[in-house]
Amino acid sequence: MKDLLNQISICIERGKVSAQSPHPADMKGLAGAIELTEEALNNQIPAKAILENGLLKGMQAVGEKFRDGRIFIPEVLISAKAMNSAMELLKPYFISGEIKLKGKVILGTVTGDLHDIGKNILRMVLEGGGWQVIDLGVNVNADKFINSIKEHNAKIIGFSALLTTTMQNMEPMVKSIKEIFDDVVIVVGGAPLNKEFANKINADAYFPAPQGMLDYIDNLVNNSNQSYE
Repeated sequence: MKDLLNQISICIERGKVSAQSPHPADMKGLAGAIELTEEALNNQIPAKAILENGLLKGMQAVGEKFRDGRIFIPEVLISAKAMNSAMELLKPYFISGEIKLKGKVILGTVTGDLHDIGKNILRMVLEGGGWQVIDLGVNVNADKFINSIKEHNAKIIGFSALLTTTMQNMEPMVKSIKEIFDDVVIVVGGAPLNKEFANKINADAYFPAPQGMLDYIDNLVNNSNQSYE
């Protein structure tokens, strides 16, 4: 069992979707994430074990490599494709309640900003880390975040901005949300931001790379009695 789960992890990390996938070249013709996940399920390996010790383990390695600058956006996208393809096979087990996600995160690029590459990569890393992500898209104002918090009962919010002009919109948005929800955790990120700016606008945390946010919210779950589902 351990060997099969390790193979799944490697396929996610390397971006090997299926046996037909030409990438990566040194794994051409070998079984990919889809076939190996099917084999694991057929061998009665619990879906939870496949998720945690196969898929999530592989995406954790991807997130750490991206954080350290050892891989770049194209590699992350390929790994995310392998992850999502294998996750399709596990969907029935989520529906049945056999396996559960860690919690919910709402993401959005703030008012006036139409850039979404960074947000999309963050979404992939968080989903690959076992979180349900509600992606509100770009140019998202405070009201839309507030309505989504009410609808999904989410406790963790991620703001993104790529421009120095639009990052200034974060402060009134943080204020509006925290006036209504004092238990919501707001994490900010984006090229022009830094920790000092995050402190200034009363955000709870800032991270320059997706893996930082994943580690942070994983710690929230592990060290708090509060539910983030």
